[in-house]
Amino acid sequence: MMMTEEELLARLLYRDGLMLVLDKPAGIPVHAGPGGGDNLESHFDGLRFGFPNPPSLAHRLDRDTAGCLVLGRHPKALRRLGILFQEGRVAKTYWAVVAGQPADNSGKIDLPLHKISDARRGWRMVVDRDNGQPSVTLWRVRGRGELPGIGPIAWLELNPKTGRTHQIRVHTQSLGCPVLGDPIYGGQPDGTGLPLHLLSRAITVPIQATKDPVTVTAPVPPHMRAALLACGWGDEDPSTLNPPPPPRPEPVSPVAGAASPAGAPQSARPAAGPPARSGKPGNAPSRGGGRRRPHP
Repeated sequence: MMMTEEELLARLLYRDGLMLVLDKPAGIPVHAGPGGGDNLESHFDGLRFGFPNPPSLAHRLDRDTAGCLVLGRHPKALRRLGILFQEGRVAKTYWAVVAGQPADNSGKIDLPLHKISDARRGWRMVVDRDNGQPSVTLWRVRGRGELPGIGPIAWLELNPKTGRTHQIRVHTQSLGCPVLGDPIYGGQPDGTGLPLHLLSRAITVPIQATKDPVTVTAPVPPHMRAALLACGWGDEDPSTLNPPPPPRPEPVSPVAGAASPAGAPQSARPAAGPPARSGKPGNAPSRGGGRRRPHP
């Protein structure tokens, strides 16, 4: 899929002087791969908002995973975010619709993962207790249901405590319930062509030591709605997910690494439709703001 600058701006969930949070769409990689093609990172220049350089990725999401993606706005913020992710201090919540239904309603998956590759299947992650990296995911069932032509499904909420590649996809497979639409780990029923039903639903970032962590929630993407409704999800109004904090002016030409004295939050809700251009850098509206609450 191709993405325009206006579409990217419309997916901005949160903005302050240190970081941005995007609602990444499924089907587009976050950065350029060996095969080329469109990617989110190639559009980041449109997210400077008056800063001298575009933001950078603080972590990664798979091409086909949707939802919360964190960007650092300058090198100092990016280093801070890198430490938070590395130390496991960023709380991540995923929603997945899986094929089949777990026997239990909750649990902990502690299975080390290792990357392998072969000429026929390409690369993938496998459970390897001898050579794998530690990988831990907490999970619980939020609903159960059935889809025509698919059979029993379940809506899971997952909290990965480590950040391994394909962690949730392999861990749900280990339950006997792969993510619906996953062609690598057994979640793609023959002939269905379903997209991956995996959403980075919410993320909580303690970006400033003297302030409450920032929590941002991504809306359910269209391709997951039918399956979630079948599992008892009650629908939602995306405009209510991230009430904005009081807006504050943003510097027009900050020096990289000094966005504001304390990285003060600066966020605003957009007008309906594509974001308007005011002609003043730093005043482009974003969709919603981040709810601030204590770390869960």
